[in-house]
This record gives sequence, C-alpha cells and structure tokens, in this order.
Amino acid sequence: MSTSGVRVRIAPSPTGEPHVGTAYIALFNYLFAKKHGGTFILRIEDTDATRSTPEFEQKVLEALKWCGLEWSEGPDVGGPHGPYRQSDRKAMYWPYAQELLDKGHAFRCFCTPERLDEMREAQRAAGKPPGYDGHCLNLKAEEVEARVAAGEPSVVRMKIPTEGSCDFHDGVYGDVSIPWESVDMQVLIKADGMPTYHMANVIDDHLMQITHVARGEEWLASVPKHILLYRYFGWQEPVFMHLSLMRNADKSKLSKRKNPTSISYYSALGYLPEALMNFLGLFFIQIAEGEEMLTMDELAEKFDPDNLSKAGAIFDIQKLDWLNGRWLREKLSPEEFLARIVGWASENDRLTEGLKLAQSRISKLGELPQLAGFLLASDVGVKPESFAGLKTSPAETLEILQTVSADLEKILEWNVETIEAELRAISDRLGKKLRVVTPPLFIAVSGASRSLPLFDSMALLGRSVVRQRLKVATAAAATLAGAN
Repeated sequence: MSTSGVRVRIAPSPTGEPHVGTAYIALFNYLFAKKHGGTFILRIEDTDATRSTPEFEQKVLEALKWCGLEWSEGPDVGGPHGPYRQSDRKAMYWPYAQELLDKGHAFRCFCTPERLDEMREAQRAAGKPPGYDGHCLNLKAEEVEARVAAGEPSVVRMKIPTEGSCDFHDGVYGDVSIPWESVDMQVLIKADGMPTYHMANVIDDHLMQITHVARGEEWLASVPKHILLYRYFGWQEPVFMHLSLMRNADKSKLSKRKNPTSISYYSALGYLPEALMNFLGLFFIQIAEGEEMLTMDELAEKFDPDNLSKAGAIFDIQKLDWLNGRWLREKLSPEEFLARIVGWASENDRLTEGLKLAQSRISKLGELPQLAGFLLASDVGVKPESFAGLKTSPAETLEILQTVSADLEKILEWNVETIEAELRAISDRLGKKLRVVTPPLFIAVSGASRSLPLFDSMALLGRSVVRQRLKVATAAAATLAGAN
C-alpha cells in the first residue's frame, strides 16, 4: 500500500467514559503515522447532540493524553483543516447534501418516526432485515418542494444501487464484496440539520486529506455507504483497514456490562500508561517470547500493518497485570516509583479530598487507612456476608444495588450534586427513604458499613470505579438473596 504523505485520524464520540477500545484504535493510528513519518489527527465526532457532552470530550482528551498519545492537529491544538469538532462544522455539510440532491444521488424523506417503527416491525415479523422501504424515493420534485416550503420535517437519504455488489480491498480483510441489496438507504442529514456519522465522516476525511482510515471491524459493513459517497462526489477514497475487535477470553465482545472497559478505570487502579500501551501494542506486532516489554518507540519500530490478525485481540487482564508489574519493578527507579505513587494517589484529588473528609470522623491518625483506604484500593473485598447485617432483606438489598447500577448510567455530569440528586430520585421511585437505600451502597463502594460521606466518596472514586464496585457488590448480593 502507498504510504506517501500519510494522514490518519482517531475520531471518538464524546458520549461516555473513554473506552480502552478507543485507545486500541488510537494507538494503531498513532503507530501507523509514526512508522511512515505521517500525521496523526484527533477529531471529535459529536453529531449525536443528545448524548455528547463537553465533560465527556474533556475526558477523551485527558484519557488519550494519559495514554501518551500526541496529535498534530485537533480541537485543542488547532491545525490547517479545522475546526476539529463536528458540531463546529455543521454549516459545512448542507452544501454537500444539496449537491447529492441536485445530482439525483439522494432524496428527501418525510416518513415520521411512527411510520418507520411500523415498517421495521412489519419487516421483523416477516423475517426480513430492517431497512428503509423506499416510500419517499420517487416523490415528484413539485411535491417535495411544496412539503419543504410548508415546513414539513424531512431527512435526506442516499440512493443505493439495486443490482450488483460493492467490491473493495481492505488492509486487514483483503478483498471484500458486499451486495448492494444488503445496504440500507442511509439517512445523511437528520431533521435537525446535523449530518449523521456516515455523511460527516466521509466529508471530514476528504477535507482533512485522510489517506488511511483504520477503525474497528464493526464499521466494515458500512464501507459500501462510504465508498458510494466518495464516488458520488467524485473523490479519491482512502485505504480502509478494519481492525479486529478486542474480546474477552471467551471471545465475547469487550463491553462495560461484563468487564471494566474505561481508560479511567485502569488509571484509577494504578496501571501505568506505558504498560497499557505496551499491552495493546502487542496486538499489532510479531515478537518472540521474552521480547514483550516495549516502549512506544520500540512498538513503532516493530509495527507491521501488513501482517495483522483477523482472529481478534484478546483482552487478557492477567497478561496486563504481569506486564504492569514488570514495568513497575524493572522500568522505574525508586525515585520515579515514588513520584508515580504520589501522582496516582492525587488523581481526581482522591487523597487530599478524602483525607479532608476523614478529619471529622477519626480520633487518631492511625484510623485513616481503615477509614479512607478504599479510595485507593483495587478491590474492597465485598462478599455475600458483607450485606448480612443490613436492615434491608437480601432481596431488597439486591433490588437497590441493581436499580442504582442501572440508573447511575443516566448521569451525564458526574459530581457530588448530580449523584445525590439521582440517589434521592431513585429512593423516591423505590418508595424507600434515602437512609434505607444508602447502607448497601456504603458497603458496595467502601467495603464497610462505616465510611466517608457516600456522595463525596462516589464522586472521588469516579464513574468507572463505582460502576465496577456496584457490579461486584450486585453479584455478591445476588448470591446472598439466592441462599435465602
């Protein structure tokens, strides 16, 4: 593959805690640019206005910087092809949509959400894959103009060939053929005027002169839509590379419902960024046994994008622990080790704020480790018997933990006030007093019934750690409820 003037990008959506899968894809692009003397770009894809937040965007930037990744162009550093945030580029997309409409490559669709739901339901009932049925495909131009002029809401959809297949070469999968009949008439511009991912992605990649698009294999089925847009506009398409998804040891997809997936979780538990990048980088290179410990520069040197595995990258936490332990022991001087500890304990002001909260709850300093140690612990040792002394029954305890685990995901901005407001709302919905709901949470979060203030503790621990502790506690409570 040609690599002259390589330009690659990572384009995360700021809709949640940054995922280790984002770091995995970002690292590939970073190493690819480094290997070929190219340019690595960060673009924020916030077309999902309901879920994207400035807080999550900030977390994306912080997480990728913590990983040791540096970009030449991005929302925080600028560059010649900005803006690098899609919501700031909104005005750019409509002229391209109009061009597609004028050329007959796209059409206005006036179907209501209710009609689309009924259509999909009927398709599922008939055993057909859901897809747009072409209801508005052949509307007369006069009717379209009249309905738009009357202010009727509409979206812009792309037209898809009815025969043949989209044939392309993928840098990982080789030659791929996808029949056009399996490709949906994708919405390109939503009713609010914002582009969908597919539209913005192609236009931005073209305008930012992206030469190679490396992303997760879940996007492979979308390539025909993207290639079609490149052809409709008469643009040169980039080289596509679809990387195998990271999976659990049982080959299931890595997801936050099963395992901790947030970069912030691994940072909070005291994994070194160098060790995490080392671990992820091993998926992209061929090495002999005994050569596992590699710096970013060494990874770039051994990086081989022409020999990537389609088998799937197994996220083996034991191997990550082993590598992290070696980095701690072998790569850090005693002075560096102590500096890392201080930096880690200071993350999110956990230590200083936690100690302040402890001041009014102790009679001597020797009580601090037992009272506040949970803020720094990897595991607080919650077991079924941990909940045995509560006033709530095992079934009630389980219900509280399950409800809180699910509902805390709704909080967009994670802080003391939002956590307290959500827990009070949960108490109301459960028909229980707050003082009945909080004891199981104290145990889940701290491992003890006596602890620092709950809302403050949850804010200091961070969303990803609280999520994992509630998951462990819920499993323990379920065992207790099942035994009773």
